[in-house]
Amino acid sequence: MKVFKLIILTFGLMGLVTNFVSATDQTANANFDFSVTPIAENVYSIISPSYGLPSPENKGWNSNSHFVVTDKGVLVFDTGSSELIAKGIRSAIKSVTNKPVRWVVNSHSHADHWFGNAEFANTGAEIIASARAVTIMKEDGPSTVGFFSRVTKGVTGSTRLVYPTLLLAQREKRNLGGVDVEFIFSNDAHSPGDILMWLPKQKIIFGGDVLNSDWMPIITGHGNVPNWIDTLYTVAKLNPAIVLSGHGKATTGKSVIRDADLLAAVWKLVKKGYEGGKKQDEILSQVSDKLAPKYKSLYKDFDSAIKHQVKLIHKQQQ
Repeated sequence: MKVFKLIILTFGLMGLVTNFVSATDQTANANFDFSVTPIAENVYSIISPSYGLPSPENKGWNSNSHFVVTDKGVLVFDTGSSELIAKGIRSAIKSVTNKPVRWVVNSHSHADHWFGNAEFANTGAEIIASARAVTIMKEDGPSTVGFFSRVTKGVTGSTRLVYPTLLLAQREKRNLGGVDVEFIFSNDAHSPGDILMWLPKQKIIFGGDVLNSDWMPIITGHGNVPNWIDTLYTVAKLNPAIVLSGHGKATTGKSVIRDADLLAAVWKLVKKGYEGGKKQDEILSQVSDKLAPKYKSLYKDFDSAIKHQVKLIHKQQQ
């Protein structure tokens, strides 16, 4: 469970248990409206109303899912944090199409993005992820099920762990149901084995936690910030029209450049301060003073998140 503990530490330090919104009861024991947001032709999002740690109030539902309706079935990107949540996601998909879910993509190994796999495996869907992410899933999954149950006081229900069976080892292109899809590796930016999904014809990119809209990039102790910066600039060159992230509303390619520039600036300032012998608190003060005028208004959590970013980047200089 070591990897997920790092994520728990991340959220805890950043104070991100926010933005919970109750809605209509659409699935057993979950008072949420799993409504569908149309994004583009045959592309839809199911946006979580909560951001932060799983809790009894948010029932563990704290990440987005997205789906594409193809000629031959539905492609789902991320399945939520439990079978219960996935049932709501599946019901939402059925409100749009009666076509079966044939493919599922797990963006990475953090539990809130793949614990709903079993609900879709029941329909025979092929589940896709990177080989490296699956290694982490198998290491941390069993203990994280227990963790989710404890912190939500059991309201997540029972969750059977179903691991991806189609494992990707490198960037590659596929055609799924008549839709051209490209899987892009982030080189372990946010976490080991992160993958993004690109629809070149519609210029839509699905980013999991590598891409962001409302909140600051979530740096973890097992991610790679320089690789993240490189990945973001690579994605920006694709000139995406629509960016779909793991948390928050849909956004545009401007957010990708925003995040890349922010991370590059924080990394540079922390590295310079560390090499100059400055203490972490001094570096934080300098980073905040320099970057707040440009970035504070662009993120909901700048003040809390910048502290965490500086702390982890400072540690990575050692």
